[in-house]
Amino acid sequence: MPKQFDLLVFDWDGTLMDSAGAIAFSIQAASRDVGLPVPSEREARHIIGLGLNEAIAALFPELPRSGYGALVERYRYHYLSQDTEIPLFIGAAETIAALHEEGFLLAVATGKGRRGLDRVFEQTGLGQHFHTSRCADECFSKPHPCMLLEIMDELGVPQAKTLMIGDTSHDLQMASNAGVSAVGVSYGAHPREGLLALSPLACAGDFGELSRWLSDHA
Repeated sequence: MPKQFDLLVFDWDGTLMDSAGAIAFSIQAASRDVGLPVPSEREARHIIGLGLNEAIAALFPELPRSGYGALVERYRYHYLSQDTEIPLFIGAAETIAALHEEGFLLAVATGKGRRGLDRVFEQTGLGQHFHTSRCADECFSKPHPCMLLEIMDELGVPQAKTLMIGDTSHDLQMASNAGVSAVGVSYGAHPREGLLALSPLACAGDFGELSRWLSDHA
């Protein structure tokens, strides 16, 4: 069966790496440290995928920009204290390696900064399989289409041959804004009903289901 897509673009946190819980905890702990109202876990999970500045603006719209630095510093402290313990989802490493071997172009579009993505690329060994990547400190934050548009332009792949895979509504809305198809995964940061509202081609309940869908349909 011929491939439907040439380029597969993955979100990182909550899609390939089981980090949504650690991110939400770090947001809550950082907020507590600087004396801000502590968001609920659902609120903290909802901003996963955005750039840090955009996430802060969404959670604390009254906070002046001069207050962002202290919150970011405490967030990074809490997240980095557990960073090396955060695992990939079971099967993620094998699936990415297999997709690369099958000839797909692979990319990452993430709310992480470049230093953070490079660090986990090295820690997991997955960096070698991706042809390019875009981070929140290099582009407009999701759901702006900038990341996908730049990736497609760099790799020379049209919209019709590109698939975005992500665990948040920000990922799926970015795909829609860029004119590309998307697959959602409901095992990460955002609940299934919110993902289905954006009409993805599929919504996988665990990584094994995602891997099988890609094998059968991508």
